[in-house]
Amino acid sequence: MLVGRRASDLVVIGGVVLAVLYALRPDAPAGQVISAVAGLGTVAGQLAGLWLNRPADRLPWVLLVLASMSFLGGMAFRPWAVEQTGVLSFTADFFALTGYALASLALVVMLRRRVGVQRHAVVDGIIVALGAGLIATEFLALPAARVGDRPDLVSLMAGLYPLWDIVILLLVLNLGFSTAVRLASFRFLALAIVCLFIGDTGYAVIGARGELTGSALLDLPFLVGFSMLAAATLHPSMAEMAHIRQRPVQAWSAVRLSLMVPALAAPLVVMLSVNGNSSDNLALTLATGGLLAALVFRSVSAVRSNADIQRGLVFRATHDPLTGLPNRDLLTQEVGEMLAAGRPDGLWLLYLDLDGFKLVNDHWGHEVGDLLLIEVSQRLSRLTRDRTVCARIAGDEFVIADHGQAADAEAMAARIQEELARPIELPGIELVAVASIGIAPLTDQRNAESLLRDADLAMYRAKAEGRGRARVFDAAMRQTVRERVEIELALRQAVQRNQLWLSYQPLVETRTGRVVGAEALIRWTHPVRGPISPVEFIPVAEETGLIDQIGSFVLEESLRQMALWRDEGLLPETFYMSVNASARQLRDHSLRRKIADGLRVYRLGADRLNLEITESILIGDNAQVMDVLSGLRGLGIGLSVDDFGTGYSSLSYLSRFPVTTVKIDRAFVTGLGVDPGDEAIVRAVVAMSAALHLGVIAEGVETEQQRDALIGLDVARGQGWLWGKAVGHAEFAEKHLRPEQAGADGTPWTPPVQQHRGLGVTRP
Repeated sequence: MLVGRRASDLVVIGGVVLAVLYALRPDAPAGQVISAVAGLGTVAGQLAGLWLNRPADRLPWVLLVLASMSFLGGMAFRPWAVEQTGVLSFTADFFALTGYALASLALVVMLRRRVGVQRHAVVDGIIVALGAGLIATEFLALPAARVGDRPDLVSLMAGLYPLWDIVILLLVLNLGFSTAVRLASFRFLALAIVCLFIGDTGYAVIGARGELTGSALLDLPFLVGFSMLAAATLHPSMAEMAHIRQRPVQAWSAVRLSLMVPALAAPLVVMLSVNGNSSDNLALTLATGGLLAALVFRSVSAVRSNADIQRGLVFRATHDPLTGLPNRDLLTQEVGEMLAAGRPDGLWLLYLDLDGFKLVNDHWGHEVGDLLLIEVSQRLSRLTRDRTVCARIAGDEFVIADHGQAADAEAMAARIQEELARPIELPGIELVAVASIGIAPLTDQRNAESLLRDADLAMYRAKAEGRGRARVFDAAMRQTVRERVEIELALRQAVQRNQLWLSYQPLVETRTGRVVGAEALIRWTHPVRGPISPVEFIPVAEETGLIDQIGSFVLEESLRQMALWRDEGLLPETFYMSVNASARQLRDHSLRRKIADGLRVYRLGADRLNLEITESILIGDNAQVMDVLSGLRGLGIGLSVDDFGTGYSSLSYLSRFPVTTVKIDRAFVTGLGVDPGDEAIVRAVVAMSAALHLGVIAEGVETEQQRDALIGLDVARGQGWLWGKAVGHAEFAEKHLRPEQAGADGTPWTPPVQQHRGLGVTRP
């Protein structure tokens, strides 16, 4: 690229030097030699630029090379042609006009391919060209055509050159007005056109006086223009002309007005100068009419463009950018208008939420998720009538509103479920969309927001009851919401006032019943309502973010309690604490540091702690969770998959993630000794875990029959009411950690050590 820049600069310098030499020796033969060197050098420079820069679109540059060759031919034949008569006398003009045609064609190709036709740029260029054309016609072309002592064709040729320059000027102005960045190559090209325009103007001036030839110094602008053409092709930026960034619609800036105001003043100048000749009046009338038409068109176009922009802004403010459906604001407005209409046939809303949409985004990426949303929106639109409102109000949430009764809404919900059940073909994957739908018929609600809240509540009730369900709102759901809000407020106070506490349930060896650990379980006793189940307040904590503080409290309190038991001499050597970890905690890269700090403060080994995680956390290619889990395993902490078998049980994630234990869900333990199917599932889990070198714990063990079945299936550890419920720390120590509670030989049970492949870390 540096070579091209230097070459273009050298060509310009060389062109100026040749022009100076030509000015000193304009007459033949020195002038002819200099002109030939300039012409041949221009063509050679253009060919070298094409070879060096290799533009993606070569056609306009090839046309410019051919134009230069034609101009060179005109220069070569000019001395001979002036001595000829008849058609041969126009040989040089034929080459010159061919050069103009080729240069114009090159600019047209460049304009259309790089920028495209833009109305504002075209109109502004026409205004300037009309003004300049009127001046050129009145003071150059028409006087040349009126010279009466020469053939008409000669006069026509003399007046044609300035008009060709106006055409090229129009094209250059359009290219300049339309491009946001003026590249060096474009500047050289524009200067070359200006030089040609100046040179032709000089010849047009003498042509208006009836002269065909004049001083050789009139050719000086052409020599400089040729060097500019070569520089434009040699400069590396010529390859970027294929990627010129378009300029948006521009106001009449100072630069643009400096070109347009003189053009608009041209009719006045001509009017004051003409002598009343009919041809003068005709040219003046045509040019003035053209300028007025261009100005009107430009004004109308500006108004229309502004209106289009305003409509676009309104549309973007009221519609979803991905699907084009109305957004929440427009939905609220239109539902409000439907309510105001007060039609007797009623009104209903459907609130639709796609089940498992987050898994689609996490596993296949947001691009696939967006395509799924677009397809769902199109299917919903096809199901609705013209007067039905269909909107997307959030990520995967849609709302449909229409006049009718609850039965009509339920029928629509059924059609939606049926439509979404059809497979959706996406690039490289086939999906089936499942939606939870809430239905809110118009009852005592008289505004759009309250009706929307009712539909939202019904949707959450449908989602809580299972995937792909639809539920109609009832007033009891509002009470549920009030209770949830009350729980949230009370839970915040409980966290701030340290009203939460832990209970501990023993983890035992199934064959001997010896305690090998405990699971720490969060408990909350409300000062008025009494004990509140974790099933009720944990989801609230997760939704509000309180789970972070609660999780930190559980970890801290578990480690502190083990340290107290150790200091009291009650902690068996292999005893460990199992703590539930939330999804938010496992996306926190500082979790490893926090746990390491806690173990150091309480002087506990990493093998004293086990984190229990749910299966859903492991689904998808979640690199962040993988990093956190790997860091925890590197610390030596055990990792258990809780409630195994109830979610997305898969060998693939068990082999990818560094888990050490699986906990068989109580749903399968309950059927042991009764349901052969449950026994087969447990046997499969045990076999799979053995193959992967993972430990197994069965939870929810309540009967001796279940325990015996687990022993027969080689499940070494268990948890459940058979061995004890979750109790406070003092009662747990009294029941399970006192010396008299140890085995017959006075020593606690030591679980077998397992090696987790690839990590080099052992834990019981």
